[in-house]
Amino acid sequence: MLAGLVQMTVPTVRVKEAILKQRRFAPIVGYFLIPMALVSYVLALWRLGADLNWLDEFFIHQGILSRWQVWLAIAIATHLVANQLNRIGDADDGIAS
Repeated sequence: MLAGLVQMTVPTVRVKEAILKQRRFAPIVGYFLIPMALVSYVLALWRLGADLNWLDEFFIHQGILSRWQVWLAIAIATHLVANQLNRIGDADDGIAS
C-alpha cells in the first residue's frame, strides 16, 4: 500500500557532460608529467652508465627501482600518458570551449 504512494527519483549522471567539463585540466596534468618523464629518462641513463662503470654508483642499490629497464619503462609510459593528455586539450580537436 505504501509503495504506491511513494515515488523514488534516481539521480541521473551525465557522464559525457562531466568529462567535457574536466577536459580542460588534461593538458595541465600533461605538462607536469613531461618533466617527470625527463627525470625518469635521466635516471635510466644514470643507472645504465653505472652498470657499465662509466658513472658513479646509482643511489638505489636494491629493489625493483635499481634497474635501468624499470626506469626506462616508467619514462616511456609517463611520456606517452603526457602526450595523450596534451592531445586531449588541443584547440583543433573539435570541442568548443
